[in-house]
Amino acid sequence: MRVSTGLGWVRGLDEGGVVAFKGMPYAAAPQGALRFRPPVPATAWDGVRDCLGFGSAPPQLAPAPGAPPAWRPEAGLDCLTVNVWTPAAGTAGLPVMVWIYGGLWKHGSSSMPQYDAGMLAASGVVVVTFNYRVGFEGFGHLPGVADNRGLRDQIAALEWVRDNITAFGGDPANVTVFGQSAGAASTALLTAAPAAQGLFRRAIAQSIPSGVRTIAEAEAVTASIASAAGVPATRDGFAALPPEAILAVQDAPLRDRDGFTAFAPVIDGDVVTGPPWMALQTGAGRDVDLICGFTNEEYRGQGPPPPPGVDLAIVAEALGLEKEAAIAYRRASPSASDADLFTVMLSDALIRMPTTWVAEAHARAGGRTWLYDLTWRGPTLGAGHGIDISFVFGNATTRQAARFLGSPPPADFADLSERIRRAWTSFAATGDPGWPRFTPEHPTTRIWDTPPTDARYPLESSRRIWQDITPR
Repeated sequence: MRVSTGLGWVRGLDEGGVVAFKGMPYAAAPQGALRFRPPVPATAWDGVRDCLGFGSAPPQLAPAPGAPPAWRPEAGLDCLTVNVWTPAAGTAGLPVMVWIYGGLWKHGSSSMPQYDAGMLAASGVVVVTFNYRVGFEGFGHLPGVADNRGLRDQIAALEWVRDNITAFGGDPANVTVFGQSAGAASTALLTAAPAAQGLFRRAIAQSIPSGVRTIAEAEAVTASIASAAGVPATRDGFAALPPEAILAVQDAPLRDRDGFTAFAPVIDGDVVTGPPWMALQTGAGRDVDLICGFTNEEYRGQGPPPPPGVDLAIVAEALGLEKEAAIAYRRASPSASDADLFTVMLSDALIRMPTTWVAEAHARAGGRTWLYDLTWRGPTLGAGHGIDISFVFGNATTRQAARFLGSPPPADFADLSERIRRAWTSFAATGDPGWPRFTPEHPTTRIWDTPPTDARYPLESSRRIWQDITPR
């Protein structure tokens, strides 16, 4: 199948009722004079470009020991590409779903097998995935250079969708952005960002993490990495280094602080004005319909289990709470073990409360909002962070899926996956996912389990503990 885009003709591959176009450039390679710069348009080509394989991933390390690396140094920096899955030729005016991957702001690629969108597109939507810069290339702060290049890449990809998706059978006036973890935070931030206004109509944010950086905090991160790399903390200093040299020292700032990553969106007053819940409570993005939610045990799959004899009062203080918060958590779950309460507290701090704050802010500002809690437990990591990806894309046999589902997956996986995909695609098509809206007066929450149910917001005790805390 051939399609004409604004840059030239592309040829895709029929994958059994769904045609996939992979590796189409949406912006120029961010290298040479364009390195550490906002994205600029790609160059047009003559003839028909074969788009049968994914483009290169953005520079990054392997996500875990033993995991295959998504990027190798020989791949370079030409990574800003987009992929489209569309139902059989001849379709038109279909809802469009644009995926933003997560990965601690330092990992991720649209070529990862868990993001294959063939099954999702077969549900009657056009699905778009794309690469954006991560790590220092995408989120490192440099004097005189625009911050949040990774987010600016995302906006450029959405502009490509606006300008080209009609040729692939999609409706540019009916675009839903959806993402998980850092991709969910991106989704929420873009919902509120003036630069992204009008580029999408709906949004689905799966597991929104806390964390943005002030300019001063971002400067400290840059200084630490520059010192470890032995270069000035300037664009010229970093541009003299190949990406792999920066990757080798990108975690230097973590030696003096807790956390999984040194990177996060920077409050630049332009793309990012603050944490997403603060931006949304002003009414920014109220015209975008929003689903957001979390997995019930978000900390599982993110960090190590607590040490024996963990002091929950010390944990509470480390999270920015009063020591007495540990007693409140114990009161709310008197039969839970210390290890279970540790997981609850970290799940709240990292994902569940930030996601709740986003839902509340959007709803109170008048936005149409839906909330969910995925409580279905897999055999290995329970309802851990990232288990939702397999349900949404329907891919149960990838390395990432096996980590949560085992192999073969549990018998009830397929039915719940189909229900979730139907809810996501129905929302993209009509703005109705199939359960009641979340409002301040009626905080209804979809509980994704077998069978799914609807209930009043299930984390009220946690919400009360955190109600006076709004960490970045």
